[in-house]
This record gives sequence, structure tokens and C-alpha cells, in this order.
Amino acid sequence: MEDAIVVQGTRVHNLKDIDVTIPRNELVVITGLSGSGKSSLAFDTIYAEGQRRYIETFSAYARQFLGGLERPDVDKIDGLSPVIAIEQKTTGKSPRSTVGTITEVYDFLRLLFARAADAYSFQSNEKMVQYTDAEIQDTILNTYLGKKIAILAPVVQSRKGHYRELFASIAKQGFTRVRTDGEFVELSPNFKLDRYKTHDIEIVIDRLAVKESENDSKRLADSIETAMYHGNDMLMVYDFDTEKARFFSRKLMCPSTGISYAEPEPNTFSFNSPKGMCPSCNGLGLKHEVNLKKVIPDDGISIKSGGIAPIGAEKSNWTFKQMNSIAERYRFSLTDALKSIPKEALDVILYGGNERFSVASKTLGITREYSIDYDGVVPFLEHQYNEGHTSALKRWAKGFMDEISCPDCHGARLRKEALFFRIDDKSIADLTQMDIAALHKWVKGIREKLS
Repeated sequence: MEDAIVVQGTRVHNLKDIDVTIPRNELVVITGLSGSGKSSLAFDTIYAEGQRRYIETFSAYARQFLGGLERPDVDKIDGLSPVIAIEQKTTGKSPRSTVGTITEVYDFLRLLFARAADAYSFQSNEKMVQYTDAEIQDTILNTYLGKKIAILAPVVQSRKGHYRELFASIAKQGFTRVRTDGEFVELSPNFKLDRYKTHDIEIVIDRLAVKESENDSKRLADSIETAMYHGNDMLMVYDFDTEKARFFSRKLMCPSTGISYAEPEPNTFSFNSPKGMCPSCNGLGLKHEVNLKKVIPDDGISIKSGGIAPIGAEKSNWTFKQMNSIAERYRFSLTDALKSIPKEALDVILYGGNERFSVASKTLGITREYSIDYDGVVPFLEHQYNEGHTSALKRWAKGFMDEISCPDCHGARLRKEALFFRIDDKSIADLTQMDIAALHKWVKGIREKLS
């Protein structure tokens, strides 16, 4: 019986003293009704005994790490050899999985980009630069020798606020001047800016004429170190002659705009990691957007008759109480066709509003108080889709939406910083869009272009 596996008297699970002979070197299929013992014969009898016998050939020392395997309830099995079982598992569906992640090719690409890619600014598309303190000092000496400059530490970049507390903190640390929105000013008690405007604020660390003497070089080095400390590893040099500023940073930095990137690591290029995923679509590359044509399929119908599909026909509830308040405010009736309703009213219905108003009645001689406190149909649908407590609610909200490519990452699934790291003028997103043959050709050719 060398050409067959002979099973005699197996009583595993639903099998009742079954004898079977299975030919070797053939593709054999076991069929039968659900519960008839197909898996019990294949996995729990033949595979289990084959695995047990194979492990018994190991030394006692090796077997202690593998644990004991029970012998299946069977009288006799002949013709077995070491076995491999591809188990009965359903493949898990994940919206994040790609051919690249499943085959782990993408992991190698992430490592390659973290180590070998050049960074570019997403604002100016200039190549990012990175300096040591010694390199910054040498560059300043070479560029600004004989000129009067100011060493500045950026503390606020394009943010709103009055910053009274920040200025008080800067003054306590012994600094007397700051540069706000391009102007040098002396700090005074309770100094503040317009809280509703966007501001850039830099601390004036030092003002000096650049010279090559030993004392001046030490002063420049100390100023650079102080500016780096207060500017979060970044400083600016302001040239009083040209009235232009230049950025320097210990991090990857755009020389003209001053934006900086953290040091790249493999997670920077992972759409499964918070460090790399696009914050707008959470690394999916797709978003769901409310389609107004699905919300109002027929603008010839009135609100009362169910013209706004998500809220349906008129009912005695809080939503329609708000609809009546909006109708009073914008002087229309819930029985009017939606196309005849004022645009301002329709915007409040769709996107929400918060307002209190009074309506005087000449016939009754009284004034009625109304309140509009309505989130809007569109924000409500978005909230139910994103935060809904049940899958049924999410499916309901999704019925009024269209699936669109993420407007921030355009389907690339990564943060904009990650998309501006390039090798041979290709981002990692460009590579993932390639046909596998084209990617193979690129990988073979890129070796010549890397140091």
C-alpha cells in the first residue's frame, strides 16, 4: 500500500468507524453534506496524525518546546508522510490592503524612501535643506560678512491671536525686541496684537555686524545656539541692507518659506499609521460627500410633502418645529415648492443656523418670539455617517452620499509632507500607481542613480 494512505476505524467527531483508502500523488477532493465529517477526516485525523508522527522524530529537547499532540481516535493509519495543511480560513477584507502591503513590497519601498529620498517643500517645491550649527555659522560668515544682521528665533508662524501672554513670557526671559509681521518693535507692558489677524512673530536674539574676529565668532555661535533653543531648532537671519530674511534649521527645512519636516522614518510613508496617513480621509484615499440631488430629488415638491428626503413628510416633531421657525423668518410656507423657497432659507435648512427673532402680528396686536437652533440636514447626515452608533444608521446616511476621491491627498492616502519626498523625481504614491512590470524596471534602473 505504498501508493495509498489507508485509514481504518476513525471515530473523530461525527465519523463512525470509517475506513477509507486515499491514493497518493493525486489531487483528492473530499465531498459531502455539512456536518458529515469532511474536515474531521482531512484535518483532525490525517493531518493531525501526520503532524504528530513528524514531531515524534524530533529530540526530546526539541519536543518540549512544541508541546504534546494528542493521537486522533483512529485504529490505524498507513502510508503517511510529513504533512502541510493550508487551513480553512476566509480572507479578511480590509479597505487599507493593497497588493503592495499584502506582498510586503510596500514595506521595502517605505524603508527606501525613509533612507534615500530627497525632501521638497510642498509650498515652494524647493529642495529641503538641513544644517548643523557649525554649517549655519560658516554660511552666515560667508554670506553676510561685513553686513549688519539680526538673529531671530521664530515662535509663531501664520497663526491668529493677541499673544499678550507670549510677549510677557519673552520679556521675562530678558529679550527686549520682537519682529511681528515684518516690523521690529520694542516690547512694552501688556503689548498685544489683533487677535483676529494672522501673525508671524520672531524674537530678536541679537543684532550684530558680521566679522571674522574670535570674539565676534563666539558671539555669533552663542546667538545661533540661543535662537535654536527658542525657535525649536530653527532660526532666521535678517539682512538690514536688503531687508530680506533667510531661514536655517537643524531639521529638513524649506530655505525660502521656513516650513520644516520631521526626520523621515518608514511610518512617515504608511497610510496605516497616524504619522503617515492623510488626516482628512484617515488613509483611505476616499471620502463620502453628501449629494444634494439625493437629499432633494425633486424641487417641485414641498417640505410638507417630503421634498427633503432625509426628514420625510411633515410630522409632529422638533425638526418640523424648526422648519416652521425658518419659514416664519424667511416668509415662506412649508406647502411651497422647494424651488420657490428663498436661497437663504434653503441654506439654513441644509447647513444649519442659530438665530433668535421676533415677528409682530398686526391683526392680533402681539409680538411672537422665535428661535432657530438647527444643525442642518447636511451636517446631520455627515455626523450619522461618521459617528453613527449602528451600522443601519451609517448605511442610511451613506444612501444620500457619493464616494469621491479625497480632495486633500487626491487618493494618494498619505500626508502632503510624505508625498513630497522623491527619488528620481518619483514620490512613493507615483510608484504604487505603476504597473508591476514598470515598477520592476524602475527598481532595476534606480540602483545606478543612488550613491
